[in-house]
Amino acid sequence: MKLSGERTADTSTAPVTAGRLAAAGGRGDAPATYPVRTDEDLITVRHAVRAATVEGGFGLVDQTRVVTAASELARNAYIHGGGGTVTIESLRSAGRRGIRLTVRDEGPGIPDVEAALADGFTTGAGLGHGLGGARRLMHEFEVHTVPGKGTTITATRWTTQ
Repeated sequence: MKLSGERTADTSTAPVTAGRLAAAGGRGDAPATYPVRTDEDLITVRHAVRAATVEGGFGLVDQTRVVTAASELARNAYIHGGGGTVTIESLRSAGRRGIRLTVRDEGPGIPDVEAALADGFTTGAGLGHGLGGARRLMHEFEVHTVPGKGTTITATRWTTQ
């Protein structure tokens, strides 16, 4: 995991990184961005992510992983970040497909990214598995946060074909 002055964490575990993917021209369909400002928006995001994983050829277990991660991240943006957006992007590279989620908010930021990724860390009434759990469900996971200016989380999962 990398951490810098702007509190960025990159916990990629996939063999193809986003940077190498872009350099190889491995983009898929045009990204779609959804607002996250209401409870109904959370449902819309879950349905859109499910549809994108089905279209991307993900199996049922991986569909569930991505939808669960998206739900946790969107809910965090809504609850802790005061709302934001979720961008869903289909990816293609080296004969496989993937999905990238970019969740942005303009909330208070995350003061301690490492602590926030640890199981049991919570700033609310939850169990504290959301951010760390979402990271475990995806192959690539990056947190970029600036206190007082918001957080952007980028998470990618690849098909297992």
